[in-house]
Amino acid sequence: MRAADESAFEQFVTARSADLLRLAVLLAADRGHAEDLVQTALVAAYRRWGRIAAADPYPYVRRVLVTSAASWRRRRVTQEIVDLPAHDPAGPDDTDAVAERQHMAEVLAALPPRMRAVLVLRYAEDLSEAATAEVLGISVATVRSQTVRGLARLRTVLAVSRPPVLEEC
Repeated sequence: MRAADESAFEQFVTARSADLLRLAVLLAADRGHAEDLVQTALVAAYRRWGRIAAADPYPYVRRVLVTSAASWRRRRVTQEIVDLPAHDPAGPDDTDAVAERQHMAEVLAALPPRMRAVLVLRYAEDLSEAATAEVLGISVATVRSQTVRGLARLRTVLAVSRPPVLEEC
């Protein structure tokens, strides 16, 4: 790889690794596995950087990450290590916000992989139905049905796990 391409790749990793890690944590529900997914996606991007760098490489890397997370056959076939900048997902949040985020991650983890991927891409990545369908390689109708079913499951689980709070008189 040329020095200019190497520099562009390093800038991409610095700029987008936090976004990729956030997406991977939502998909994998495990920080260690999420870091492996990001590493796999970045290794694939590095190998094809000359071809993908002309356009925005983020959609390519995101697709690699999502398909790796959804594949139950995924194996770690490389020992290459990509150094990610330190990222604290909790940040300055108070305890209640962290607990709420953890609870939502647990609820998402209970969903099937494709349904989870659809919801994460639609709502965490803010992709349209068509863009989500393209990333996952499924039809728009499948994205719609998985979204409706996934949201229904989330509403059910969240309603059961969080009883309504009664207002004090």
